[in-house]
Amino acid sequence: MTETIPSKELRKPTILSRIVRRIILLIYNWNGWKIASPLPKDIKKYVIAGAPHTSNWDFVFFAGATDVEQVKSNFMGKHTLFQGIMRNFMLDMGGIPVDRTKSNSAVEQVAEEFAAREELALVMAAEGTRSSDGKWKSGFYHIAQAAGVPIVPAYADNEKKTIGFGPPMIPSGNYGEDLMKIAEWLLSKIPDYPRYKVLEAQAQAIINGKNDV
Repeated sequence: MTETIPSKELRKPTILSRIVRRIILLIYNWNGWKIASPLPKDIKKYVIAGAPHTSNWDFVFFAGATDVEQVKSNFMGKHTLFQGIMRNFMLDMGGIPVDRTKSNSAVEQVAEEFAAREELALVMAAEGTRSSDGKWKSGFYHIAQAAGVPIVPAYADNEKKTIGFGPPMIPSGNYGEDLMKIAEWLLSKIPDYPRYKVLEAQAQAIINGKNDV
């Protein structure tokens, strides 16, 4: 089993985490970012699948947006980052330690974390890396499916400096069709965006039976 983190620890957040959160919100506001469509308020557990992932600043702006929405976002991190003096800071920032050396997979470990908490908004860069051409990794989908929670698609429009969150979607088990729905929603927000067109083509390839996941 993964190390389950209590939803309420009997301690105050670390000074460093409070300072970092204030800096993130300051940067978010100073850069003029706005929320185009808010996070759903009627659900407490979900996976936020965000794209595009083109810069290390993506984390800052998405963290700022969730803070404005009064949602404490979470992220996955290597368990070695949660050791020693860094442990409390990483937990306070919303980190969820994942130990890839354990017999149960990262998907299973995070699903256990969802089951143990009353609220959890897991932010994932669905493309995986900044070097992606726009294709999505399927980890976000498998986690949501294993945890029995909806997926909330999200986008960042760097030109308009807006972040938008889409309608929650329960994984149907048909990855290709669900990915196509997400691609269509993203393209409705930023039409003809090249990376979203790649995602649309990826979804169509999966629907057509090609092993492109």
